[in-house]
Amino acid sequence: MLVLALITLVLHGALTGLFYAFSMSVMPGLNAIDPAQAESAMRSVNQKIQNVWLFLVFIGSPLAALVSGFLADGMAATWFFAAAGVNFVGSFLVTVAINVPMNNALDAGTMAFKDYSPRWTAFNTLRTVACAAGLVLVGLGLTAL
Repeated sequence: MLVLALITLVLHGALTGLFYAFSMSVMPGLNAIDPAQAESAMRSVNQKIQNVWLFLVFIGSPLAALVSGFLADGMAATWFFAAAGVNFVGSFLVTVAINVPMNNALDAGTMAFKDYSPRWTAFNTLRTVACAAGLVLVGLGLTAL
């Protein structure tokens, strides 16, 4: 159980860090260059980020928290279930419902970068906060084991 809980912690930390890096460095960096170049760069990022490592942390975080919740007892289970729920809603659902459709619109050329960047970054920051909250909840679950 402890090993799975630690894996859950690492997955949540990695996902939090990924989203954080985009909001605090990648998007401001893209905002500082020509919009056509920024669009091109973001299209490339959106294509290259879809790999096994992203899916491992993106899908693995809420699933590992859920499994940890089923294997834990008492308050530890509650914390892990809460982490799974916060991650699922704040990361998975926001990504699927908002960020990915915006990525698709940017890729299709139906959304300009000047419209894309502030909205995408705001929702990415929401994902960051949700993942950080999930990370804290996993930590609480670990302390309750």
